[in-house]
Amino acid sequence: MKFLLLMYLCSSIQGNACRQIQVEISQFKDHYDCAIYGYKFANETISKFDRGFINEYKAYIKFMCKEQIEQI
Repeated sequence: MKFLLLMYLCSSIQGNACRQIQVEISQFKDHYDCAIYGYKFANETISKFDRGFINEYKAYIKFMCKEQIEQI
């Protein structure tokens, strides 16, 4: 079974929608590898934004590892 990483940049301000972020690696052999990569990539990504931007838009990153059903 494979897992697909979906990552989004979001804002806590009402009316702002989450935007999907492209990731370098998006498919993983198991949930563990996907989750570890997701947390690492989220930390690296949010750290690149200016403190003012994060505070003004109350920005955060969310992600999920979605199980892919393999076709036979």
